[in-house]
Amino acid sequence: MTTPRKLFVKTYGCQMNVYDSERMAEALAGEGYVATHRADDADMVLLNTCHIREKAGEKLYSDLGRLKPLKTANPNLKIAVAGCVAQAEGAEIIARAPHVDLVVGPQAYHRLPQMAARVQAGARVVDTDFPPEDKFDALPRPVLRRAPAAFLTVQEGCDKFCAFCVVPYTRGAEVSRPAARILAEARALVDQGVVDLTLLGQNVNAWHGADGGLAALIDALSAIDGLARIRYTTSHPNDMDAALIAAHGDNPKLMPYLHLPVQSGADRVLKAMNRKHTAAHYLALVARIRAARPDIILSSDFIVGFPGESEAEFQATLDLIEAVRFGAAYSFKYSARPGTPAAEKPTLPEDVLNDRLQRLQALVTRQQVECQQAMVGRRVRVLVEKAGRMPGQVTGKSEYLHAVFLPGDANLIGRIAPVTITEAGRNSLGAVLAD
Repeated sequence: MTTPRKLFVKTYGCQMNVYDSERMAEALAGEGYVATHRADDADMVLLNTCHIREKAGEKLYSDLGRLKPLKTANPNLKIAVAGCVAQAEGAEIIARAPHVDLVVGPQAYHRLPQMAARVQAGARVVDTDFPPEDKFDALPRPVLRRAPAAFLTVQEGCDKFCAFCVVPYTRGAEVSRPAARILAEARALVDQGVVDLTLLGQNVNAWHGADGGLAALIDALSAIDGLARIRYTTSHPNDMDAALIAAHGDNPKLMPYLHLPVQSGADRVLKAMNRKHTAAHYLALVARIRAARPDIILSSDFIVGFPGESEAEFQATLDLIEAVRFGAAYSFKYSARPGTPAAEKPTLPEDVLNDRLQRLQALVTRQQVECQQAMVGRRVRVLVEKAGRMPGQVTGKSEYLHAVFLPGDANLIGRIAPVTITEAGRNSLGAVLAD
């Protein structure tokens, strides 16, 4: 009997990378790999990278440095780098880290079994092509999830070419998976116990795999018996059409939480970013969404200190945040990405970047805390996902994507339980089962 090889996967970045890591592990399972939670116990270490945030390359090379002694101690250990940093810096990774055996971009990971076989035979492999075939067709069916919630990629790539973003260069042009294949994968997940499904895409609301766009796909998914909750991320303001806005009010399975990145509240900065929308357009869009679903919670992304941003333009961003009142937000200092148009522009002083980031984060933190506190006393429905940190406690997510902990045991896991919120922290809520 062949001894299984062990695979350790570390995932950086977004939910799409989490999904990709799962699919890569499934692809390698067919080659005899089983999961391990320890790099020092693995026959292959796979680092699935993200190139969006600051110092992505440095983080990768730091991790590769920590893996080098493992490779020295076990020459049979194979080290693989996948994802967007692999796509952008494939040749450099091999040059700077000779102990890496395999580099694969995000559009080629369906070929991992063949690559792994070549690596086992002693080759070093780099595959950062954009192959013509649909990688999802070549991947095995999703395996059983341990959790009742899952991700499902429906769209990849980006045609927006924001001046700060590498995604169009690392993920390629916008591609939508056909509706029939998405529905088949969703049914398979539901058959395995999934009741909460998050649709993923770099611009997920640009999905055009069938007539009617994302709203029509959500309607078709809603017809699947056993699928109770649908979410989607990440969306672009320019792709929020009337049908999708209406779906937030009309479709009870579409959850009342929306991540809608705006990046800045200043029109000149938005134009320099090539966002192709204005602050007024964004505020009007928020008003339409809230008219359709008044209790919806919104989150967003902000880049602080984009090249040339003045103090008045930064204040315009703070004013937009005050006007919208977000339930959560993700904010970052601008950092140049090689190959993007903004990378050629002079950056602001580091002390200015730090000051603005701290001020913006203080504001969004206050709004997040206020949103959490406003939930106390409300009755919500929590999908219980796992045991809590304390004995006799379980945790899960509300329809508003709040993390909620409550008294309970393993019998609750996988169920959607009505609860009453009794306490609020910055990042989680406490609850008891409702009568």
